[in-house]
This record gives sequence, C-alpha cells and structure tokens, in this order.
Amino acid sequence: MRVSVSKSHITGTVSAPPSKSYTIRGLMCAARANGESEVINLLIAEDTEAALNVLQGIGVGVKRDSASWHLSGGRFKKPEGELFCGDSAATLRFMMALGALVPGECRLIPGPTLARRPVNTLVEALRQLGVDCTAQGDFAPVTIRHGLKGGLTELPGNISSQYITALLLIAPLAEADVTIRLSTPLESKPYIQMTLDCLKRFGIKIDTFPDYREFHASPQAYQPARYPVEGDWSSVSYFLALGAIAGPVTVNNINPDSLQGDKIMLNFLKQMGAAVDIDKNAVTVRKSSLNGICADLTDCIDLLPTMVVMGALASGDTELTGIERARIKESNRVLAVRENLERMGIRVQEESNRLIIKGSVPKGALIDSKNDHRIAMAFSVLGTVSGDMIIDQAECVAKTFPGYWDLLRSIGGEVKTDE
Repeated sequence: MRVSVSKSHITGTVSAPPSKSYTIRGLMCAARANGESEVINLLIAEDTEAALNVLQGIGVGVKRDSASWHLSGGRFKKPEGELFCGDSAATLRFMMALGALVPGECRLIPGPTLARRPVNTLVEALRQLGVDCTAQGDFAPVTIRHGLKGGLTELPGNISSQYITALLLIAPLAEADVTIRLSTPLESKPYIQMTLDCLKRFGIKIDTFPDYREFHASPQAYQPARYPVEGDWSSVSYFLALGAIAGPVTVNNINPDSLQGDKIMLNFLKQMGAAVDIDKNAVTVRKSSLNGICADLTDCIDLLPTMVVMGALASGDTELTGIERARIKESNRVLAVRENLERMGIRVQEESNRLIIKGSVPKGALIDSKNDHRIAMAFSVLGTVSGDMIIDQAECVAKTFPGYWDLLRSIGGEVKTDE
C-alpha cells in the first residue's frame, strides 16, 4: 500500500496507543503466573497478536474482551507444531527464554524481517544457564529444549536490552540461583527498568547492582496480577513532533513520570525550542521555530527516525549520537533515514555512531519505508510540511500502530491511500 501526504493544517487531540513494550512484558509474565491474570488497556497490533498466539501455542489460556485480555498461566504444554513469531523481535527473544520451561521441544519461526535480526548472543547466554538452544548461525529459526539449571551467565550490555529482559523473565524459575552479568555497560537501560517494574507487579524480586551491570535472582514463583498498560511514548513521538512543526497537537493517555526511555522526547523538544505544556496525563506541543541540537540516543534508539525528521526542519545542524544499534532494527534505520532525507534534498553526514542532519527546506519525494513502521510514521510527519510525499509499504504501521493513518487524518493530516 502507498500513502500520499500533502501539506496539511494540523490541529487537534489524539490519545496515545497502549505501550507495545509493556503489553508484551505483561503477557509474558501473566503466562508464567499460576492462575488468572488480567492485562488491561493493552495494545492490539501485529506484534502483540504474535506474542499472544505463541503463548496460546504452549498452553496459555486466553479470554479476550474489548478492554483487556484474561490469561490463565502457570503450566506450559508441548506445542503441536512450530511457533510463528511474526516480525516481533520481543516475542522471539522472550520466547527463546520461556521455551526452556516448555516440556519437550519448541521451534520458533521468524517472519521475513525478523529473520534478518541476530539472536546468537542470547543463544550463548541461555546455554550458560544449561538451556539446550540452537539457531541457524546468528539467526532464527531457533530450537529450544526443556531445561533450565541456573548459575552464572554473561553477555554484552550494548547489543539488545531484549536479550537481558529474556534472561530476567526466566531467572527466578531456574533450579538454582541465577546471576546475569554484563561484560559491557548497559544501553537502553529504561527498557530493563520497565522489565523489573513488570516483574515486581507479578511478585518477582530481582537484586540489581547500582550500575546495572549485574542481576541476581533466587527461585521464585510468579503471582497472578491485574496489569494496566500505560500509553506508548515511542508511538506518540510522531504526534509530538507533528505538534512542533505543524501543530498544535495535544496527546492524552500519556504518563510524564513513565519509566519508558522515549519520554525524553519532551526534553529534546524543549531543547530544540518547541513550546511544550504538560497537564497531568496530557502533553500539548505548539508549532515553533526549531533549532538543531546534539542528542544522545543510546537509551532511546527508537526515537532516531523522529529526531531525524525534526532535524531536517531545524535551523542549523542536529547531531545524533548513540545510533549504532539502529542498524539492526526492522531495517537499517541509519541507512533508511539518510537515503530518504537525501531524496528530500536534505544533506546528511553519516558516521558509524553519529548522524548529522543539515536543517533546510525539505521537498516532497517517494519515501522507501523499508517496510519499517517507524520510518513510515516519521516521514509522514515531514510530509505534512513538505507536501508531495509518497510513502511506500505504508501498511507496515500495523506492526505497532494499526490506527496511525486514521489518527493522522483526524487532526488534519491530508492523507490518501492507494492500495
């Protein structure tokens, strides 16, 4: 599907979709709790449906209603066939760990995009805990056989926080105590804080060293919980940016005190000169003259596409550092944003861990989304100012934000679809 975006008069209010990261964490924890848990106000999108389908495949009972999913967990069964994870990296990586608790053998199958994302570091970390886990080189499919002894496992902290979350999910369920030690400093620390918060709500205590270089868990049991999911800061970053370049836009259902790392978007907006007002669980951003800034994205790597399109319109240079891991997301996002900005007449300087955007006046162009939801959404924001923009493979937003195009239209976005 192609979407065309014309110059738009943007004004209005949107409600933040529920957090994908918290939804999937809540589902995984509920699956291990012996009894019924309720995950409330959760995100319904391709990634969360993939997580739910895999959990049902190993015996987790699910009842769905309009506002929540009720999960009956605690006992896994041997799956009847292969478990398809779609293109959800969190589902694949978290299930690589939980698969060690499933009787018999689990085989996890990736979608086409996920098949290009590495997993071998997690495979090696699981093996150190006694798990029989194999992959095809550095990639899925992954096969896991029942068994989780415990002990010490060590892995780098700068590849993917999802690897560490996966280990934390199963650490309390091993036969013996588990110590997780990071050989390099942790990046994306907020995601680990979110995991620890979710575990705590399901009755699990993890001892954490102050620098987040080591974690310790003794044997424990998950407890059923009623788990509400807050709004997603990653998804609303596009509407906050939209407010700054074309607004005003108000975003409801968002927690300014959230543990989510992408709430730093508010700080970036203010540093760039945007007018930002916070009122309880709502944020309003008004159209402003933006200035280029230096921003470290080490702990908020999903903001790269959003910050890039704001930098394209800012006065002066916007320098983004801590970007290396963005090369192994749904697409090589560093390459994707550079290529698409250059199509729009914006000069970009790319280095291994730094991107410099020369602010100017972007022109309309055909945008290659690389089938990456964050590329499609971010460049649609820029299209409301440049006009004459066509976004290829625009249906990819369904991965995390299936209502995105309708929501953009609701506040004045001139959006047309071509199936």
